[in-house]
This record gives sequence, C-alpha cells and structure tokens, in this order.
Amino acid sequence: MKIEIWSDVVCPWCYIGKRRFEKALDTFEDKDKVTVIWKSFQLDPNTKTDPETFTLGHLAQKYGVTEQEAKQMMDNVSSAAAEEGLDYNLDKTTVTNTFRAHQLIHFAAAHGKQEEAKEKLLHAYFIETKNLDDTSTLLEIGREIGLDPQKLVDALTSEKYSHEVRNDQLTAGKLGIKSVPFFVFDRKYGVSGAQSPEVFLQSLQTSFKEWEDQHKQTLSVIEGESCSPDGDCC
Repeated sequence: MKIEIWSDVVCPWCYIGKRRFEKALDTFEDKDKVTVIWKSFQLDPNTKTDPETFTLGHLAQKYGVTEQEAKQMMDNVSSAAAEEGLDYNLDKTTVTNTFRAHQLIHFAAAHGKQEEAKEKLLHAYFIETKNLDDTSTLLEIGREIGLDPQKLVDALTSEKYSHEVRNDQLTAGKLGIKSVPFFVFDRKYGVSGAQSPEVFLQSLQTSFKEWEDQHKQTLSVIEGESCSPDGDCC
C-alpha cells in the first residue's frame, strides 16, 4: 500500500509529524507491505534565501506579532519536538527557499535514497541550522547518503527534477492540500497535521484493510486443454 506525505523541509511540524508517523508504522504488523513516498510542498515558493535573516524576525513580520510573541510560538513547537527526541534550534534557523532541497529528495528517490535524504535535510535545518539552498550543503548531504556528487550537481539544474517538484505541488492543489504535513493513504484517506501515533496507526489499519481486500484475487477457473510447467501437455 502506498502512503504519500506532502511536507516542506523548513516546516517544524513536518519533522514532528514524521517522527509520530514512524512510531505508528513501527508498531504496524504489515509495515513491510507499506511504501512511503515523500512529496514536495513549499510553504512559500516565493521566499528568497537570506542566510543573514533569522526565522524569528521573519515569522514575527509574517504574522504581525512581536519577536517575543514569535519566540513563544517557536518555544511551543520546540517543546513538542523535544517530546519526539528532536532538539530544535529554531532561534538559529534562517530564511531559506526549499526548491532545490526538494529536487535533491526527488533525485535521491531515483536512487533508492529518498528516506535518507528527507531525514538528513530535516536534521540539517532544524538541528544543525544549515542553509538548505546552499550547493555545498546539499552536496554534503548527498555524499553522506551515497549519492554521486557530479550527478547531484546536474540534478539540481535539471528540468526533470524541477518538473517533479512542481508536479507534486500541483497535485497537492488538486487534492485540496493547503497545509503540511499531509498524509495520504492509498489516495483514499487524508490525515492533516502532526497527529498522534494512535491516529496514524488507526489510519494505517483502516486503509490497509481496504487495500488488502481490494487486492485479494480469487480465481474461478474453467478447466480446458493446457500445458503445465512439469511438461504435462496431454
């Protein structure tokens, strides 16, 4: 069964949601039959990367609040992250356009490394406070997960991977996804936000049962002349 997850790598609730979903998946008895696909979503595609501008001030300006109020918001998120074992450094993160980071995720997916890329990017931004629009940072992450550096450089300028990022965002619009993280189970059920592991597990169980019932095939056979693998043709 396929589970598609739309998220952005600078979305703090997306990392928290990832951890909570993983807890649910780890306890799901049929997890070996589940395929997780990470989909691109940019909270603000028009963001201009500015390594000198901290997210705190940007957040205050965006929501029309004081920096103290914005810090309280960030502290609340950091507390929720800590409960999932994530040591956020939100006060040191900077304003970043995530388009190229999403290109990296798609390139990694083509080489069976999508999960590793997603985890590394989230960790790099929220824990290590790195600039995810910086080529050297992306190449470092690529090397850490075993991607060819030159091919990755080519991928970051490739129309193919640009198209895949944009296509994900268009699909999100068609599905009515307006916020992330957003989890889509077999294109039948949607779960919005960083829900509890219990909610994710219930969604896994419900969607998987329907998926399994749909894919069970019972053949009604009418026998006639045929050949079998053991050479019986008579």
